[in-house]
Amino acid sequence: MKNKNFIFLIIFVLVIITIAEMIGFQSIPVGSISIGLLPLVFAIVITMILGLQLFRKGFWKNVYSKANIDFAGKYLIFIMLPLMARYGADVAPQIREILQVGWVFLFQEIGNLGTVLFGLPIAILLGLRREAIGATLGIGREGELAYISEKYTLNSSEGRGVLSLYIIGTLFGTIFFSILAPVLLGVGFPVEALAMASGVGSGSMMSAASASLVAQVPDMESTILAYASASQLLTSFLGTFTMVFLAAPLQKFMYKFMVRGDA
Repeated sequence: MKNKNFIFLIIFVLVIITIAEMIGFQSIPVGSISIGLLPLVFAIVITMILGLQLFRKGFWKNVYSKANIDFAGKYLIFIMLPLMARYGADVAPQIREILQVGWVFLFQEIGNLGTVLFGLPIAILLGLRREAIGATLGIGREGELAYISEKYTLNSSEGRGVLSLYIIGTLFGTIFFSILAPVLLGVGFPVEALAMASGVGSGSMMSAASASLVAQVPDMESTILAYASASQLLTSFLGTFTMVFLAAPLQKFMYKFMVRGDA
């Protein structure tokens, strides 16, 4: 039965991926703003809808079996490792260009500590405990997901925290950036600065934000994509070290101080 359920899971994943890719990237105009939705957003929405108890009958009941859920949480790290390797492969050929980008790109890495300094106390005040560790280590993208998955597993409280933030970021993060970028452009922020801000360490968010900027200033498309890509590459590369050597130790210290008896 377990093997049968696993086969159902593989078929289900392939079908969802195919449907999401067929939908493709969608740009929805809302007044003067264009909201970008990537295939990943549609894949998560469809999967969440089909996961409702209302639909857990017959085939869907086999797909969302406890064995499959445990399997997905335990072995997601194997899907993340090739992505981390790809980041390394992307960085290595351009390491010289990255070093020449300048201190402005490096300065934005301080933002990786903001989720710990501001997010962790708020999460604890809201009643979260170990979940707060996964939810506030960073912005909950691929790097944080891989780190938490490797250290705690996604079946842990920390894993549920980072996975929840990853899903929320995918669903609402791209929409948020799609709206915020053109708004800030309208109030006078330079295009280059907004393009740099698009690279937050998430491929989907960077694509949505930069696409929105290009829609507003099409004659600067090459500049926007160049700055956004460089920022994204640098953030993915340095953000990993910032997370491991700065954010994680700081978070551990703050958590022990604020939540006595749960270290």
